[in-house]
Amino acid sequence: MTATEQPPERAEAPGLRRRVLVAVVLGLAVYAALALWADLDGLGEALRAIPWWAPLAACSLSLTNYLVRFPRWQRYLALTGSKVRGWSSLRIYLAGLSLTVSPGKVGEAMKSWLLRAEDGTPIARSAPIVLAERLTDLLGFLVLIALTSTAADHAWISGAALALTAGLLVLVGSRGASSLVTRTVARLPLVGPMAGRLEESLDASRRLLSPRELPLATLLAAVGWFLECLACWIIARSVLPPGVGLVEGLTLAEVTYAFALSAVAGAVVVIAPGGLGVTEGLLTGLLESGYRAAGLASGAIRGTALSVTLVTRLCTLWFAMAVGLLALRWHQRAVGSRRPAQPQAEGQ
Repeated sequence: MTATEQPPERAEAPGLRRRVLVAVVLGLAVYAALALWADLDGLGEALRAIPWWAPLAACSLSLTNYLVRFPRWQRYLALTGSKVRGWSSLRIYLAGLSLTVSPGKVGEAMKSWLLRAEDGTPIARSAPIVLAERLTDLLGFLVLIALTSTAADHAWISGAALALTAGLLVLVGSRGASSLVTRTVARLPLVGPMAGRLEESLDASRRLLSPRELPLATLLAAVGWFLECLACWIIARSVLPPGVGLVEGLTLAEVTYAFALSAVAGAVVVIAPGGLGVTEGLLTGLLESGYRAAGLASGAIRGTALSVTLVTRLCTLWFAMAVGLLALRWHQRAVGSRRPAQPQAEGQ
């Protein structure tokens, strides 16, 4: 490495800062628009009504969600031939959360660059891990929706997600479909030379999403994301008097359905980074219905629902980004401590 070159982890930092800044600015713009829609005074009062312990419990559950899904990541590493294990694996896994606010969470593909720098795993072989994680996350949410749904009002959202997931699984799982795609890409100008890498990625994806691997990966996703549904329920319940909403409106099943459906809607609209705007809007509307059924005063419903949504997203989406940035810094420092010091030139 020459004196002017940067380690791969450091080279990512400037672009990462720009992406994080864009995500934060976009998030603030979306939340400002929602606040104006809901009435600032009512929103401020509703935010003050949320006790301090509720966001703390929610963040703890979010962190547990990442740890529950970590074995899936480790299994995928083994299937792709990566030798990264232990703390290095955990650091890279968590560092991917730093770009969770990206369209379809594709920013998490940064983990592939970190893996290549760590043990030389080719990006074409490790990049399918992000696809497999997203697909099994979607399937996990769909399991939660199926277990808690009592109405068909929003069935088109889960139906669209199921169709998208099924289509990608067929593309990856069928050798004929994969071969057709790679042959088509090979004949195209500019991208034709990438056909070989695409074929390698599809082969890796086929191993990750095989019928043998899919059930456990989906189960880990469902259990992990249920913890964030539970986090939303704790925040939503924390502003109500004891006993209110336990039977109707804000039961754990109903809030799980609302959170899972909102997350799926944000995932289906892939152009929305982290589901920004889409997830918040749908979750607020579903929580409004819950508070109305629970008997909350009509004047306080919208402000309360939006405040719960914003705090929930702070403890899930934005907390994930914060954890990712800390993990990336941790990884950079760990890599730096392993790198031998550069010898000084003679005469210096």
